[in-house]
Amino acid sequence: MAARTEDIQARTAPGAGSPQAEKKTLAELADRHELYEESVQNVESECDFITETFQQLRGRRPLSFREDFCGTANAACHWVGQSPRHTAVGVDIDPEVLDWGHRNRVSRLDNDARNRLSIVQGDVLSTPTGQVDVLGAFNFSYFLFKTRDQLRRYFEVAKTSLREDGIFFLDAFGGHEAFEEMKEKTKYDNFTYVWDQASYAPVTGDMTCHIHFKFPDGSKLKRAFTYEWRLWTLPEIREVLAEAGFRKVTVYWEGADEDGEGNGEFLPEERGEADAGWIAYLVAEQ
Repeated sequence: MAARTEDIQARTAPGAGSPQAEKKTLAELADRHELYEESVQNVESECDFITETFQQLRGRRPLSFREDFCGTANAACHWVGQSPRHTAVGVDIDPEVLDWGHRNRVSRLDNDARNRLSIVQGDVLSTPTGQVDVLGAFNFSYFLFKTRDQLRRYFEVAKTSLREDGIFFLDAFGGHEAFEEMKEKTKYDNFTYVWDQASYAPVTGDMTCHIHFKFPDGSKLKRAFTYEWRLWTLPEIREVLAEAGFRKVTVYWEGADEDGEGNGEFLPEERGEADAGWIAYLVAEQ
C-alpha cells in the first residue's frame, strides 16, 4: 500500500533541533544597515565632493561638519577620520539607527576621533549644535517635509547652523522615471538591491518608496526601509532655499561616461538634461 503524502513529509521533515531546521536564510542573517551603506551610500566620494567644492568656493579647507538625518553616522565618522582637526556632529531622531551606528561605526574610531565627534538624538528642526563650516542633508531625507512651509523652516534652521561663510550641501533626484510607480534592481556580489517606487500621487507630489534586498538563496528582506516623501523638483528646492535666505544656490550635475552612465563627476550646471533618472547636488551659499 502506498504511503500517504503527509506520512512521507512527517518522516522526512527535519526535526526542530536538527541543523537543517536551525539553518537561517541569508535574509534572516542580513543586517539591513550594512546593506544600506553598501548599496546606497558612498561617504568617501561625498566628503571629497564637499571638501573640493568648499575649497573652490571659499579658498580654504572645511573642518567642521554637521550631518543631518545622519542615520548610522557613517559620513560623520568618515569626516573626523580625515585629520586631527576635523570635527563632526550627527543629528537623527531615530534611537535604533543611532544605537547601531554607535556600536558599529563610532566604536571603530580611535579615542581622539571619537572625542571630535558628537552624535545627537533629536529633531533637525529643533536641535542646536553650534555653527559649522558645512551642513549636509543627503539621501533625499529632507523630502519628508511635504509642504513648502515645512521645507522653508528646515532650510532656515539649517542656515542658522552655518558659520558666516558656511555652505549647505543637499542632494536630489528626478527625471521622468522618478514620477513612475516602478522597481529598479541593482546586483551586488552577495545580494540584489531593489528600489521600489510603490506609489506616487500627481496632485500632491506624495510618494511612498521601499528598499528591498534579495539574496542568492532565494530569500528576501522586504521593506527593509520605507520612505513617505514628497518628490520635490529642483526649481522648487532652489526657490525655497532662496526664500530661506540663501543668496546663491548652484546645481551640480553628474557627468556621463562613454556608455551614457553617471561617472561620479559633478559640475555646475544651469539647465541639465532630460534624463530618465538623475541625481544632483545642490550647493547653497549664505
